[in-house]
Amino acid sequence: MLVPKKVKHRKWQRGRSRGLETRGTTLAFGAFGLKAMEARWIDSRQIEAARRAMTRYVQRGGKIWIRIFPDKPITKRPPETTLGGGKGAPDKYVFPVRPGRVLFEMDGIAENVAREALRRAGAKLPLKVKIISRLST
Repeated sequence: MLVPKKVKHRKWQRGRSRGLETRGTTLAFGAFGLKAMEARWIDSRQIEAARRAMTRYVQRGGKIWIRIFPDKPITKRPPETTLGGGKGAPDKYVFPVRPGRVLFEMDGIAENVAREALRRAGAKLPLKVKIISRLST
């Protein structure tokens, strides 16, 4: 799982996600990619599940790039605790995705194999995604 070595602050405020993504919206490395169509937090476990789905399908072919990294700590209080006692301990790390962000890229494999691998990866994610390619970006 992806976890940062160090964060500036142990506990962050949640914030809110508004508007479209301005950075990371085009393919930079591969010929095919998976683009987010809605805003959502993506957990490090979900990123790993999508990565495994892609690599298992393509077996030994091609190269995969993960374009997101979960560095936002999300806290959680233990179950059955009363109110008070402060904010909970960091539980997991997420990446706040906005519409338009490229999540994964692939190259070095046939188009039909890449599309199926990206489709399987998109099924593991909690948001709507679109498969893009250099030809039809």
